[in-house]
Amino acid sequence: SPLNPFFQAMESEISAAFDSGEPEDILSRAFKLTVTREDICTLQPLGWLNDRIMNFYMGLLVERSKKEGYPAVYAFNTFFYSKLSSTSHKGVKKWTKGVDIFEHDVILVPIHLRIHWTLLVVDLREKTIKYFDSLGQKGDHICETVLKYLEEESREKRNIELTASEWTLHSMGTEEIPQQNNGNDCGVFVCKFADFISRDKPIIFTPEHMPYFRRKMVWEIIHQQLL
Repeated sequence: SPLNPFFQAMESEISAAFDSGEPEDILSRAFKLTVTREDICTLQPLGWLNDRIMNFYMGLLVERSKKEGYPAVYAFNTFFYSKLSSTSHKGVKKWTKGVDIFEHDVILVPIHLRIHWTLLVVDLREKTIKYFDSLGQKGDHICETVLKYLEEESREKRNIELTASEWTLHSMGTEEIPQQNNGNDCGVFVCKFADFISRDKPIIFTPEHMPYFRRKMVWEIIHQQLL
């Protein structure tokens, strides 16, 4: 309720993040990333989320996944897929230096398609690769590109051949996942798809939740803590 003091304190903090100070003020720092007021302002209603906000939020999800009771999550950054699709495995081989991505349960791949954010999710437990697009476009070729990457990564890092035929690739249909009702919320949808998936929860939010999610994300990024 609006009378809840915690809620009131949050609201005033969120408003202050948007309204007071200079664009270059640093509001949060973690995961080798610096988030400025200007970055945070992309979370205002109808703002387009930028790479820093997306990557910072993915960092928070990975951090949370280290706690008891959560699936182990690995997240690539938002530049990974464009690099992979333009160069193949060779171009991104060093990105996983010192990491065995196959030791995780879930791999998140946020994807930037010129002016649209989408999400690819690898579930290593189920051997599935799913593509989530809040505008309902299919990403079968993206699933295939990532499967090919996983095959090469497995061969190179673990000397193990993946059996492609054991894997299921699927672009989520518009009846399976919520769809955005404007041209601005794709980044928030991607963050929330990732949030629900990284808790093994069914995706039950709707476009009506977007204004609330945006404000909540401001608080979470500033405090480096998911509510």
